[in-house]
Amino acid sequence: MVNPVRSLGAYALRQVYFVGRLGMFFLYTLRGFFRPPGKFWPTVKQIQFIGTKSLAVIGFTAAFTGMVLALQGYHTLARFGAEGWLGSAVGLSLVRELGPVLSALMVTGRAGSAMAAEIGIMRIEEQIDALECMAIDPYSYLSLPRLLASLISLPLLTGFCDAVGILGGYIIGVGLLHANGGAFWSSLSSSVDWGDLRMGLIKSVCFSVLIALISVYKGFYAGVDEGAFGPEQVGRATTSAVVIASIAVLISDYVITSIML
Repeated sequence: MVNPVRSLGAYALRQVYFVGRLGMFFLYTLRGFFRPPGKFWPTVKQIQFIGTKSLAVIGFTAAFTGMVLALQGYHTLARFGAEGWLGSAVGLSLVRELGPVLSALMVTGRAGSAMAAEIGIMRIEEQIDALECMAIDPYSYLSLPRLLASLISLPLLTGFCDAVGILGGYIIGVGLLHANGGAFWSSLSSSVDWGDLRMGLIKSVCFSVLIALISVYKGFYAGVDEGAFGPEQVGRATTSAVVIASIAVLISDYVITSIML
């Protein structure tokens, strides 16, 4: 009986330690805003990596998600003679929920894993130690540009996801299923208001902080706790970053939704 209790206690202590160190990492990253080197060009480079290079995968994901929503939503609404509300169903689903979450998960899988791996390689090759030896703040140099770029990119990607998804839903609903196009846009415009857009924006901002912070953190401390620095530690850090960031996105999505509803 002692061993399970001891294991549970050790696990709880590890999680508390992880949360505490992650919080300090976030504070050090914010402090780096006021320290050299400059942030403009590194942030632009990360915007290009996180944002521009994610457009294709998010566009495909959003288009087919909107199509599926329209396909299933039409047949469900047709049972009640409410096909005219198809635009409302597609728009609200994307703007309030699916747009921010799908964009965040796609960015986590594509950009978050790459950030964790890149910084993890820098850790095992002692490049981060070299930055500290040269009196360069590693948080300002590595973490802050990625955080700023994520804060800028993810809300824009979410808006792009919403627009493409709604267009995909319109193409299937009106073009394939012959729903009324005017009713589609009318129900969409009457149902989706600023409160829905604000919820999606707040979610995307919170998700961007979580993705960038967890991904960079995992790469930054790759192998530190194990006391071993090699490719295996980078792989573990990358996998852990994607899993933890994805779970954090889903949990925070529920929390934000329960608060704002």
